Amino acid sequence: MKSDIQLPAISLAALLLSCFTAPAQSAANNVSMKVDLVAWGESIPGLSLKSAKGSDSVTALSFQYSKSISYSGTAVMEIHQQSDAGSRAPAPGADTPAIPTALAERRKKEPTLVALVALPVESRHVTVLLAPAAAGTFQPYVINDDPSKLPLGKLRIHNLSPFPIAMRCNNKAGVELKPKGSAIIDPQNGEVIYELAYQKDGEWIMQENNLTPVRSDEQAQFVVLKSNEGFFSSQDGSKSGFLQKVVLRRYKDGVAALPELTAGEKAELLERMKREEEQMEKDSMPKNPKTPKVKNP
Repeated sequence: MKSDIQLPAISLAALLLSCFTAPAQSAANNVSMKVDLVAWGESIPGLSLKSAKGSDSVTALSFQYSKSISYSGTAVMEIHQQSDAGSRAPAPGADTPAIPTALAERRKKEPTLVALVALPVESRHVTVLLAPAAAGTFQPYVINDDPSKLPLGKLRIHNLSPFPIAMRCNNKAGVELKPKGSAIIDPQNGEVIYELAYQKDGEWIMQENNLTPVRSDEQAQFVVLKSNEGFFSSQDGSKSGFLQKVVLRRYKDGVAALPELTAGEKAELLERMKREEEQMEKDSMPKNPKTPKVKNP
């Protein structure tokens, strides 16, 4: 099955060459679309798109949609970051992607340039996942969100992990996805019940059985990845599984939804609610109560 995830490094040199050596044909390489920037890990502040409408900077939220950006320009989109926004280092133990040659050369004159993104020219809407890379740059993963690629009410599974995965959904035949592969699933009764396994060292290992709801008025992206980011860790540093998952949701009316909570986040949320209830109970008690006087008989 053809993947809707695109890694710009593969065709970036050719696209750059066409953009900068053939000005007369540059109009054919122009695109116009909505772009959502999503952080693979901690939120990334101070970002901007060259040729984007408006000059205000945006923050790519941690595995969460924010306001879409209107982009019109070349098919190789530039992402810049304000110099005072602070660099974002990869999580400890993470494989740090090397800086593509084209990006390294451009950064010599434009140090605020942190990513070059090859966009699908036929699309009207894309999500760009930004993973921390070397020297304060970002590795972009492009997901084609054009309605023709993902109709409302469907769930699309993306394997962004370095391992082959297999998923059996709603008791139907399983689908095997190689790294960067994707598949669209039809929910039943507003949900997808799934079994997730991964292949490591030649063996298939079952990770979990679970379910995720899918509304009829939303695009749902089920992303499987391998990450050391703290987003997926509980307070004691443990993770719920060998592979991590996150669901991105975009409603028909454009309102973004929060991603599903991880096991660690749920435990932290319950603990915080417990502390708040205890504090409310404590605050409701009278302060410095007077000892009642006891009359002698």
